[in-house]
Amino acid sequence: MTSAKDYFLIILGLAIYALGFTAFILPEKIVIGGLTGLATLIYFFTDTYFGYGIPVAVSNFGLNIMLLCFAFRIVGRTFVIRTVFGSFVLSFLIGLMQPLFTEPIVQQESFMNIIIGAMMCGTGIGLVFVHNGSSGGSDIIAAMVNKRSNVTIGRTLMYFDMVIISSSYLLFHKLDYIVYGFVVLFIMSYVCDQIINTNRQAVQFLILSSKWAQIADAINNKANRGCTVLDGIGWYTKKEVKVLLVMCRKIESVNIFRIVKSIDKEAFITQGRVNGVYGNGFDEVKVKIVSNVVEDENNKVIDADTKTLE
Repeated sequence: MTSAKDYFLIILGLAIYALGFTAFILPEKIVIGGLTGLATLIYFFTDTYFGYGIPVAVSNFGLNIMLLCFAFRIVGRTFVIRTVFGSFVLSFLIGLMQPLFTEPIVQQESFMNIIIGAMMCGTGIGLVFVHNGSSGGSDIIAAMVNKRSNVTIGRTLMYFDMVIISSSYLLFHKLDYIVYGFVVLFIMSYVCDQIINTNRQAVQFLILSSKWAQIADAINNKANRGCTVLDGIGWYTKKEVKVLLVMCRKIESVNIFRIVKSIDKEAFITQGRVNGVYGNGFDEVKVKIVSNVVEDENNKVIDADTKTLE
């Protein structure tokens, strides 16, 4: 469920993306990936051969709507609504900002502009994805391909972006523009992944203390995290002990340390990184449910739920 806070942060992320693109990347005539990159190609092509460049915002929104018309039955109503919102806001912001930045902000520093712009675009898109938003673009193509084939979304996006960036050579005939385009693609992807993973990184605490009940209550009430109490034996003392198992986001770990140390300065604490935490209060498991299929003693396939031969 997307809340008002999510929509605000999605719009903020799209604004950061639009600023990075229009203020740093577009004035350098660099074509990036996605439908924004395709719209950039259209802009420079029409400007070169017809004397008037179709604004990136217009082409970007038009291409998104066209793709969504084809994708509606494949990707579903929820994805379409979310994408229309994201593509409209992004196109509006790009259209608003493009006339404001006719020259690169950092003069005669193309590589610096590319780095700054790519980092801003990656940060913006990462923020959008974290809050279940969509900027449209090649996400639509990737979603359609993923529904109809075994090709992964990541691979589809990579192929699509490589074709668009490489196509800029036909317009500018400059290899350095292509190199810059791939630099933007790499940095955007890396920064976007860091934003997403930082939000989802989780840690596991094992806490041993004689004041375990007080610590557990404080973690429940102050940190709003659950505790699991495990029975253990201290082999040196041969005494039974209680061990608290706590899962939390990485950004919440400092708060857990403060709570424990404020109650028992002698508490024994271990902290470990976990690859993922799924369930109530954490991430949702996103896997397809398959039928419970087993083989009987004669190697015939049997549905374990219905016990019927297939």
